[in-house]
Amino acid sequence: MEYQAKLKVPFGVLGIRCTADALTGIDFLPAGTPPQPPRDAFSRKVCEQLQAYLADPAFQFDLPLQLNGTAHRLKVWQAMQRIPSGATRSYGELAAELHSGAQAVGQACGANPIPIVVPCHRVVGKSGLGGFMRHGSGESLDIKRWLLAHERATPSSLQGEGWGEGRSEKAPLPHPSPTSGRGEKK
Repeated sequence: MEYQAKLKVPFGVLGIRCTADALTGIDFLPAGTPPQPPRDAFSRKVCEQLQAYLADPAFQFDLPLQLNGTAHRLKVWQAMQRIPSGATRSYGELAAELHSGAQAVGQACGANPIPIVVPCHRVVGKSGLGGFMRHGSGESLDIKRWLLAHERATPSSLQGEGWGEGRSEKAPLPHPSPTSGRGEKK
């Protein structure tokens, strides 16, 4: 896969794919992947906005996106963009809003080509975290936990007691602190 930039972040490396004027994809790459400086002005802008989000979870992205998918997936991705930082919605809540099914919403979340900017991490299960990047455990959920902790997200009022279920056996990723952007979870 060709990337216009590879940005080191606390939970690994983000592979940035874009045209000259639109973001087309963000891939989660292994932590050992060497960073790659932005190749052009637009990929530099993408990296700057991602870094701004990592410094301040309330940062509002304003990047042009090129999202390609079915009509249903596009509706789900648009709905995810309306979930504010620090909040979550369940798959069922989005399904009810879109007159769809929770499983179809989950599939659209898993197919999201631009995670973080299109915040699929803010969509959670009724009784747990749900999946992330088409995985139900392991490092993928560790990244989802990191992003939600970074935003100090609170569970949807419709979620059950299993908000923290699905933890992997690995040590947790570092969580941001309010002053440094890194540190232990509060």
